Amino acid sequence: MNVSELLSEQAILIPLEAADKSEVIGKMVDALAASGCVTDSAAYLAAVTNREKTGSTGIGFGVAIPHGKSAGVGKPGLAFAKLAQPADWDSLDGQPVSAVFMIAVPEAAAGNEHLQILIAISRKLIDEDFRSRLLAVREPAELTQLLQTI
Repeated sequence: MNVSELLSEQAILIPLEAADKSEVIGKMVDALAASGCVTDSAAYLAAVTNREKTGSTGIGFGVAIPHGKSAGVGKPGLAFAKLAQPADWDSLDGQPVSAVFMIAVPEAAAGNEHLQILIAISRKLIDEDFRSRLLAVREPAELTQLLQTI
């Protein structure tokens, strides 16, 4: 799976100014809509918000991976935000988040495509060098090049 192919430039937000977790999520949903992945922002936002209620997607290391399966998603997509200021995400390690990947998958998608994407990103985030490079990206081209290593 090539994770970088799921990401369009409209869905890369560097830096993202946002006051809190809900604003980050809202702006990322809007970016996925602008990229053409999300066809019904309200439906997808509800899916992501409901997923967050079941447990934080703040996985640690300053990274969160909110995600949702929704009929409001036309095709699989990925958004990325590097936050201008870290945000509280109720992360597993108690630390604020500086980088966010958002995964959008159509509800009708066969299998667990979102889990495959989640696993691919999560495995790479274990690598300290990858995380350092991720948190240092300043422009979309750097991010795209880095994600091609997944």
